[in-house]
Amino acid sequence: MTDILMPKATAVWMVDNTSLTFEQIADFCGLHPLEVRGIADGDVARDIRGVDPITGGQLTREELDKAQDNPDYRMQAVVSRHAELLKSNKPAPKYTPVSRRQDRPDAIAWFVRNHPEVTDAQIAKLLGTTKSTIESVRNRTHWNSPNIKPVDPVTLGLVGQLVLDDLISKAAAKKNKDDLKKGGGVLQPVEPEVVEEEFVPEAAERRTAEPTAASVFGTKD
Repeated sequence: MTDILMPKATAVWMVDNTSLTFEQIADFCGLHPLEVRGIADGDVARDIRGVDPITGGQLTREELDKAQDNPDYRMQAVVSRHAELLKSNKPAPKYTPVSRRQDRPDAIAWFVRNHPEVTDAQIAKLLGTTKSTIESVRNRTHWNSPNIKPVDPVTLGLVGQLVLDDLISKAAAKKNKDDLKKGGGVLQPVEPEVVEEEFVPEAAERRTAEPTAASVFGTKD
């Protein structure tokens, strides 16, 4: 598949402005030679305006001249710095083999029982199922409820262990964050500890005078 931008518009320009063969144009633009012939005959891309790949920075003049001089030469496109930006980063939809689709309710039941912190949206995306199916498994209204048993999706071969661990850790972190926002996980302030005053015994009263023999033994009358 070609990485050039607007391949049909480029092919239109090449048909109108060069002596390249249909095969050369098709190879450069990622089209079928018959499609290029249809462009030349006016049956294909009739309303498309041609785009100059040289001005657009996708082909050099040297490459074009080499190709026009040699019908067997195949031009090399200049990689456009914009091509990567236009590519979709969205992964292809996950395909679950028909033989394993009947295992998804078991995997859903495993999530419902063991990891309630994982949202229905996350389960649906991971297993390639729907929220209504998850709800039916949770409420036991699924048509096959009597036969559904919680089974680890890794054991069922629906996901890899690393992917599952990553999902669960993210779900747990999000739940903890939400709990903190709601105040459920906020630590309560510690009551200040009451410090009792240190006991200091009162100083014994000091006698004002030294005891005398008379005061101790008495006097003889």
